[in-house]
Amino acid sequence: MAVILIAEDEKNMQNIIIEYMKRGSHSCIVADDGIDAVTILKNNPVDLAILDIMMPHLDGFSVCKIAREMYSIPIIFLTAKEGEDDKLKGYELGADDYMTKPFSPKVLLAKVNALLRRSSPENTQETLTAGNLALIPASHKVIVSGDNVDLTYKEFELLRFFMQNKNQVFSREQLLNRIWGYDFEGNTRTVDTHIKTLRQKLGAEGCRIVTLIRSGYKFEV
Repeated sequence: MAVILIAEDEKNMQNIIIEYMKRGSHSCIVADDGIDAVTILKNNPVDLAILDIMMPHLDGFSVCKIAREMYSIPIIFLTAKEGEDDKLKGYELGADDYMTKPFSPKVLLAKVNALLRRSSPENTQETLTAGNLALIPASHKVIVSGDNVDLTYKEFELLRFFMQNKNQVFSREQLLNRIWGYDFEGNTRTVDTHIKTLRQKLGAEGCRIVTLIRSGYKFEV
């Protein structure tokens, strides 16, 4: 399941997209305008964004530009414009795909799933590194200064998320939702406990997980 931002000011269109994303077992966060979309991106871990171009207050192009400064998530533009220049502008700003209204919601879901598969950490062999720390997704290994470190599944997922989003601040609630899921019945102390244990297991590299008072945590590089 992925978390998808839908930035679309037309309610009917919102509902159609939400319906099809849920059919794909994805959860949705909806923004009615560009400013709402940016706020959501700043405060929520998002796996993919679907952006309408013509939105109140801040257009999709501007939202895409801001998003690219924060994340490397896939972005799909929705627009009533068919001009080549608009499509080129979207791609230049970092969009991954472009759909012109009216469009097939089934095709949109297929595009979403394809982009998520390509961007999924489970499908990449790339080793994540920071200092003397290396995380190898393909073999589910963590190595510190040449020695293997045994982590639980949640500790591994937490560290991988941090290393994929270096220097970004995440609240306890965001980490809880992202790693444990929105339906998790525990509380934010679960995050604190796992991070404490993770730091201990990582030894000298554990200091990269920095606590920010009243804000949360970040993986500092």
